[in-house]
Amino acid sequence: MGKNGALDPRGVEAAAQAMPDPAGEERIAKKLESVCSPVRVKILRALAQSELAAGDLAIVIGRSASATSQHLRVLRDSGVVVSMRRGNVVRYKLANGISSDVLATFAMGLDAA
Repeated sequence: MGKNGALDPRGVEAAAQAMPDPAGEERIAKKLESVCSPVRVKILRALAQSELAAGDLAIVIGRSASATSQHLRVLRDSGVVVSMRRGNVVRYKLANGISSDVLATFAMGLDAA
């Protein structure tokens, strides 16, 4: 046994180094809270495929445009999605650092039987 009673002190040290600092924990919590909704997971799955306007997302997820916009606001405020204006249309996409591959794997795993 190593220090602090660890069976694998090197493993414990490596795992401890991978832990987020308190600010990182807050960012993680905010993002996780924002995606803990089946509707928001559907939005993220759609945006993993393509940038879309709120109205187009509403069609894809089967919700009203206003309800979709409210969900997008939560996702945008938490830094999971970003919006950009092109002419008179606002389109949404996954924020930089949000991996569509990881997101797709995570989201697909959630609805696995």
